[in-house]
Amino acid sequence: MTMLDGRRVYTRAELMEVHGLGRSTLEKWFRERASNGHPEPAGTVGSQLAWDAGAWDRWYAARGSGDVPPGLVTRDQLAARHDVSRHRLKQLWADRAANGHPDAAHRSGKALYWDEAAWVAWYTAYEERPPEEDPDDLITLADAARILGLAQTSVTVYPKRPPAGWPDPARVEPLGGGRVRRLYRRRDILAYASSRTR
Repeated sequence: MTMLDGRRVYTRAELMEVHGLGRSTLEKWFRERASNGHPEPAGTVGSQLAWDAGAWDRWYAARGSGDVPPGLVTRDQLAARHDVSRHRLKQLWADRAANGHPDAAHRSGKALYWDEAAWVAWYTAYEERPPEEDPDDLITLADAARILGLAQTSVTVYPKRPPAGWPDPARVEPLGGGRVRRLYRRRDILAYASSRTR
């Protein structure tokens, strides 16, 4: 906590940290102080405005969250608590039909609130999911070996002595010195893998 003239004060950065609020929310409240009763600054700390901590906490507590049930959080709070940018959170919300993002648990005017525990469970699973792989991607022999669960050295002979069903490369790139890189379609390697298990 910062001190100013012997009293505890908050800078905006401290309010963001202590209360989990976003900068844009704090700036909006301050701009609208004539109508919402937001405290006036107690002074400045360096170049930053600072507010009396007691006065600000009392105002914030009295302001309350209206009809918002306890345990719900705003997008700004999610951003601050989970180190995710507001832009990223907006993208995830916009793509919710495809990614399964939890619906807002409460709406108050334009403000959305989420159940934090449900959001954290979803976000953790979302971040840990394997990346989607396009079956038309071109992959190297080393990638093919990983897909097939084989040692990389065991597939290096396949281009010259292909086993039954081994696909032709989709592209061959010269590397110099007479060497080439063979690239295969992922779908062809997957089809080959499937044929081996029949």
